[in-house]
Amino acid sequence: MEVNPPKQEHLLALKVMRLTKPTLFTNIPVTCEEKDLPGDLFNQLMRDDPSTVNGAEILMLGEMLTLPQNFGNIFLGETFSSYISVHNDSNQVVKDILVKAPCYSGEQEKARGSCLNRPYIFGRGDRRKQADLQTSSQRLNLSASNAAVAELKPDCCIDDVIHHEVKEIGTHILVCAVSYTTQGGEKMYFRKFFKFQVLKPLDVKTKFYNAESDLSSVTDEVFLEAQIQNITTSPMFMEKVSLEPSIMYNVAELNSVNQAGECVTTFGSRAYLQPMDTRQYLYCLKPKKEFAEKAGIIKGVTVIGKLDIVWKTNLGERGRLQTSQLQRMAPGYGDVRLSLEAIPDTVNLEEPFHITCKITNCSERTMDLVLEMCNTSSIHWCGISGRQLGKLHPSSSLCLALTLLSSVQGLQSVSGLRLTDTFLKRTYEYDDIAQVCVVSSAIKVES
Repeated sequence: MEVNPPKQEHLLALKVMRLTKPTLFTNIPVTCEEKDLPGDLFNQLMRDDPSTVNGAEILMLGEMLTLPQNFGNIFLGETFSSYISVHNDSNQVVKDILVKAPCYSGEQEKARGSCLNRPYIFGRGDRRKQADLQTSSQRLNLSASNAAVAELKPDCCIDDVIHHEVKEIGTHILVCAVSYTTQGGEKMYFRKFFKFQVLKPLDVKTKFYNAESDLSSVTDEVFLEAQIQNITTSPMFMEKVSLEPSIMYNVAELNSVNQAGECVTTFGSRAYLQPMDTRQYLYCLKPKKEFAEKAGIIKGVTVIGKLDIVWKTNLGERGRLQTSQLQRMAPGYGDVRLSLEAIPDTVNLEEPFHITCKITNCSERTMDLVLEMCNTSSIHWCGISGRQLGKLHPSSSLCLALTLLSSVQGLQSVSGLRLTDTFLKRTYEYDDIAQVCVVSSAIKVES
């Protein structure tokens, strides 16, 4: 009959505690009016309470600090700090003490199998120990020192503080391994496992808007709207929310206004984000000068940049998140892009007016273009339709001055232009190029 040997008691004791900052003590004020039955009793009790603020006893926050009562929540982007202590509970001198503290994410937990389900693992002569922080993307050593301590006298301890910036969501396991040698020369080894969950602190949503070029720009601008929601249970102080653009773009933040020569944020003087509140940030990206004229390159750019978010919680605990590279849908300009460079805001009825169009070859081949102007029910083009524009090389542009008139009052859409590439016999039609306000010549329009 097989008999399991009893587990041997270890000479060392391992304690692991999470290091967090304290919180302000809160109480529930109880008060009443003087004409009520208790009179001034409740108010006097609050004045005598040492945890209340002198002169502001009815506030819930006090002047004292409260130590953490539980493990608490750990959020992505924060720094996980832990205090590790190995104490010699025996009356013997222990030699060659080595403490390791690797940490495993959820993926490594599955790979290691059922051994993680056992809270304690004892063994003899086992010198195989992991000393890395193992995640799906990197390995880091959490211990401050990998050197073994020569000896540890009775009732003495070895202390260490480890720090790690959490970069993955899900289950993490901190494995604390201790190996030592007894006075009799026997090598001993044991481990403890501490499992904790890493939660998501923010919900970030982004939207892209491809703006048509205005009268002064060469290529399109890209606007990014970032919606950031605090999904924790405590307020956050948003220290910084910035956009790091890709190599082809310059970025301008549109989250402040100029008042009396000073830059004032649009969110007011308080940058706190309450639980479940959402804040919207807006950024404008413009192509750099060296890429602005290369329409073919800008056309295919989908990577815009990444957001860098820094916040603080409670008593200044700092967190930081960086999103992955944000990508947009490339604007569908096609092979030939027609944009409007100049157009009057208001024109007179049945009187010719002038517009300036810009034609850009966004393809990688040379085109031979023919321009056709087709009248609509309200817009009539002046000039010869079907004229030859000549050859247009890749990434090259051509500006055209066109004349037209409107036979209908009101807000009219400029449409009816058609370009044909004679090389490939391919036609490109352009409708709703712009809108113009048409008024009667008898009405005087003040600018």
